[in-house]
Amino acid sequence: MFFKFSLFNFYMDLKEIKSWSPEIELKLIGKWKDSKIFEFKNNSKNKIYSIDTPPPYVNAPIHIGQAVTYCYMDFFARYKRMKGFQVVFPLGLDRNGLPIEMAAEKKFKISPFEAGREKFVDYCKKILEETSSETSDTFSKLGISFTSYKEGNHIGAVYLTDSPEYRSLTQLTFVDLFKKNLVYEDKRINNWDPKLRTTLADSEIEYREVESSFNFVKWKVKETGEEILIGTTRPELICTCGMVIFNPEDKRYKHLEGKTAVTPLFEKEVKIKAHPLAQEDKGTGLAMMCSAGDLTDIQFFREMNLVPQIAIEADGKMNKIAGVLEGLKVRDARKRIIEILNEKNLLDKQEKVMHRTPISERSGAEIEFIEMPEFYLKQVQFKDKIKKIAEEVDFYPKEIKKILDDWIESISIDWPISRRRYYATPIPLWYSGEYIAVPNKKIYVEPWRENPKKDFE
Repeated sequence: MFFKFSLFNFYMDLKEIKSWSPEIELKLIGKWKDSKIFEFKNNSKNKIYSIDTPPPYVNAPIHIGQAVTYCYMDFFARYKRMKGFQVVFPLGLDRNGLPIEMAAEKKFKISPFEAGREKFVDYCKKILEETSSETSDTFSKLGISFTSYKEGNHIGAVYLTDSPEYRSLTQLTFVDLFKKNLVYEDKRINNWDPKLRTTLADSEIEYREVESSFNFVKWKVKETGEEILIGTTRPELICTCGMVIFNPEDKRYKHLEGKTAVTPLFEKEVKIKAHPLAQEDKGTGLAMMCSAGDLTDIQFFREMNLVPQIAIEADGKMNKIAGVLEGLKVRDARKRIIEILNEKNLLDKQEKVMHRTPISERSGAEIEFIEMPEFYLKQVQFKDKIKKIAEEVDFYPKEIKKILDDWIESISIDWPISRRRYYATPIPLWYSGEYIAVPNKKIYVEPWRENPKKDFE
């Protein structure tokens, strides 16, 4: 009971202080740590209240968003302790992924693609050595009552997402899902960050209104020789066009149904068809559907069973499908093709528009859509189950539930969970022809630099 009296006396002393100072805060935090007042008591018979803390990315110091979020959690932790509960409120530090890699790139002025994996991982570890302790220290100075500020195996200990123990658990979870056929590999068109060179999930993307040019380009109809105008903000993707469409209610173009459009410059022939995706009041009412200009294009190609042609490589440069644009970055390719269209009198006019553009929330790069083999976690088939579970959860305030409901409704594809980066949990699979080896026990493996064990499945 000594620590209680000690703290009581300390609190009484605080009453005599007429002005607050940071030094007083540090003394109070020191008293909390010395008394171990927030630690989990193994021999207690009190009910347990556990807070599932999402581990924050390490920052030096933490940013205001993290501070506010964990203050909310701290309110509940302190309240439940006052009500007599044994509270488990662990501090986790997320030390994996893009934020760590981007910090290493910025500080050491290196590229992971030039440095190589092993060397780049070492740079990431250097960053973490400098920032992790400062992250914990900032939370401590904020007065957050985590169960513990020490690493270890005790309940409520600080946990690190790049520790061998944590990563082995992550890999074991992946293997379990893989064996249950809930994780699979597939080659699909995905959100691609050309700056970070990795696939991104929809949740890692934000949309911004970006000023762009709506370019009215001259096309030819093969059967009649007539000229048609098609407006586009992505003229560099004309080479990937799979079909030209008009709205079924648009009488101006009904005579073109079933005929053939010839793409300018590339002389590629594509069918002209009526489809409700075309908007009569947008541009000329005619739309070119490209392999991967945006999500609408991707969905259209799937619906119409068209084979996509991808003209943009992983490094954000145009490939040989783009012809004279090969080797150019997307923006440069767009500028160049407009110049060529002008030179050949194939550009009728341009209009300035604000275009809703997908942006990587991490790098700020405009998202492209590139076909890549990735691993996917099945989620679409579980939407109804997720909705039912959501109905069983109490939300405070109740209107907050709409955020979850909207997210569930937005699920349209399975979740791409693999990333083409270096500092993260490696996918625990080895390939040899048609054979795949997976670990069958809880051990941390790094397939990129070690062979599978003999007892693997």
